[in-house]
Amino acid sequence: MDTILIVDDEKNYPLVLSAVLEEEGYETLTANSGHEALEILKNSDVDLVLTDMKMPVMDGVELLERIKASEPDLPVIMMTAHGTVERAVEAIQKGAYNYILKPFDNERLNFYIRRALEMFRIVKDNRNLRRAIESKYKFGNIIGKSKAMRDVFDLIVKIAPASATVLIEGESGTGKELVAKSIHYNSSRRDKPFVAVNCSALVETLLESELFGHEKGAFTGAVAKKKGRFELADSGTLFLDEIGELSPNIQVKLLRVLQEKTFERVGGFKSISVDIRVITATNKNLEDEVQAQRFREDLFYRLNVIHVALPPLWQRQEDIRLLMQHFIKKYADQRNSNIPVTHVEQEVERLLFNYSWPGNVRELENVIERAVVLCAGETITLADLPAVFKQNNRRALAFEGIPADAKLYETLAFIEKAMIERALQMADNVQSHAARKLGIGKSGLNQKIKKYKLKI
Repeated sequence: MDTILIVDDEKNYPLVLSAVLEEEGYETLTANSGHEALEILKNSDVDLVLTDMKMPVMDGVELLERIKASEPDLPVIMMTAHGTVERAVEAIQKGAYNYILKPFDNERLNFYIRRALEMFRIVKDNRNLRRAIESKYKFGNIIGKSKAMRDVFDLIVKIAPASATVLIEGESGTGKELVAKSIHYNSSRRDKPFVAVNCSALVETLLESELFGHEKGAFTGAVAKKKGRFELADSGTLFLDEIGELSPNIQVKLLRVLQEKTFERVGGFKSISVDIRVITATNKNLEDEVQAQRFREDLFYRLNVIHVALPPLWQRQEDIRLLMQHFIKKYADQRNSNIPVTHVEQEVERLLFNYSWPGNVRELENVIERAVVLCAGETITLADLPAVFKQNNRRALAFEGIPADAKLYETLAFIEKAMIERALQMADNVQSHAARKLGIGKSGLNQKIKKYKLKI
């Protein structure tokens, strides 16, 4: 049952109006001032506000402004006498749903209320749906709805409460640090430090000092004692990125810390104990590195207690649109225009879906950031993309890839099936949208889906 808040400084008017609206099936709350109304809104769920325009201390327009500042979607209908119509128009410009002139007939008022509540229900449904989608397709700052990413989300949920070491493998740009942070912030260590180190960014001597710290005078330039990342991460999580780049010497020292939970600073003799969870990441295949004797086998097994494999972007194409929308929203503030980006040209979507993405999600983010900044209107077009996409767009169909003895009907069927699969991916499996992209009817698309036994 919808709840309507009636606000009027005349003591009896809200009571009379309340009786009328309750006969129509609404629940009502009443207030005799703007301040009283705001207190009710703080403590009650209200679906619509019906307020008089002219009230002492806080009039209807000021009340409207206060309501819209905290609940911008809540519909407000203004009641006004003929002398304040101009003020009512001002209220409409400030977000009021509508206004009604006193004295009014109940049928007209009920019509306005029904329309306003219908609009509010749509807004609430869309907001709830958006929240549901975000919670379903987002974990921390990781975004994806593909089965591969849902499997990653499920795995994070399972392993986050434990303290076991985690090895994250994936190509550069797939979001390995985001996964590490999600594990940390969904664990009991979430209130403790998350400390990240890129093992490929420092030479061996500097990396050793960075990890374990050093004593004053341990080497030239060590003018003071310094705590290393292991100490700084105590009780929290230490994330070692590009673990495959560690030198043999650092590998030995890391193995000892994992086994004994103790270490010494460079130039020191005192053993320091730490309680940390170690999460590592690499874009290499560490098993291959072990076989090539570039990585210690015993350290590999210590690190690989739990293994997380991140798929490259080309293997999770159905996430591309979701990621595009996320990055468009993320970089909206960088535009010099007041016109928001709301659409992506269909040809642009096609090119983004067909691109191989060697830089993975990071590359997609860079492409969308560039497009949002360069986009002149509300639609991202081919002109807003880097040159590589324009070159791909001009590339002719590669007939040399088709065998000379290929049967025409088999080749056309192969192409047709591939185009349908791509259109369905781009349309999030909404068949009417996919059919529109392909330029065919929905029934025709449905027949082809059955013909090729496609899973939706």
